[in-house]
Amino acid sequence: MAGKCAVVAGGSQGIGLAVAKEVVQLGGSVCIIAIGALEEAKKDVELRRTDGGQFVETILCDTTDMDKLAPLLAEQIERRGVPDYLFNFVGYAHAQRIERLRLEHFKQNMSVNYYGQLVPTLVLLPYYLRRGRGGYISFTASVLGYLGIMGYATYSPTKHAIVGLAETLRHELTPVGIRISVLYPPDTKTPGFEKENETKPPECATISERAKLLEPEEVAEAFVEGVLRNKFEIFPGKARLYWRLFRHFPGLVRMLIDSDYAKARRKLGRS
Repeated sequence: MAGKCAVVAGGSQGIGLAVAKEVVQLGGSVCIIAIGALEEAKKDVELRRTDGGQFVETILCDTTDMDKLAPLLAEQIERRGVPDYLFNFVGYAHAQRIERLRLEHFKQNMSVNYYGQLVPTLVLLPYYLRRGRGGYISFTASVLGYLGIMGYATYSPTKHAIVGLAETLRHELTPVGIRISVLYPPDTKTPGFEKENETKPPECATISERAKLLEPEEVAEAFVEGVLRNKFEIFPGKARLYWRLFRHFPGLVRMLIDSDYAKARRKLGRS
């Protein structure tokens, strides 16, 4: 990453912040875009600098707002040049039973999780196309970008949408040298995950009890390593195992998660 620059959208906490640190530790510079905790994030990331030429800058902006983000990134590019990498992390989960969800919950989750990653991509893409020497765009999906379990009716479809976007852009932009990656993190110990647990249905919480929580730094290391190796799909922890099982034995996986759901319901006295 020495001499390279990365824009990290949603980089003030969680996996995004860990990736910003990883980039800087490897000699790169970062521009973090977020709507909060930017000063704390900047100080934390600056501690990882290994060279006086590295910079850590921030942009306070909601990445779903293209009209606001576009001029802010244009000013950043005018000063620092076109970034080599775009890491998209914006997103959240609102875990809840389907009968307690309203249409507004679905719209909000799609707005943040899908458009929050699409907008920075649409802003930077013309710069990559004009300069004629490619670029790198990465997205954050989830294990629930290829699976679906109870409680995630608003969240899982947004991650399926991210996967569809990544697949389409990979195909279309490969001839012009723009590379694409998509991250499939399993449950990770982040502030977002803690917030998610506040509304998670008890059955869902019981199902996920056995899963080992990854640390953000573990996911970040796998993500950056995968990007540096030009890997399209990046699976930290056991995410690749789950993906392979679902790809080759979807019926078996559905049977297993249905069994886990039934056991959770019995444990809670809801069978």
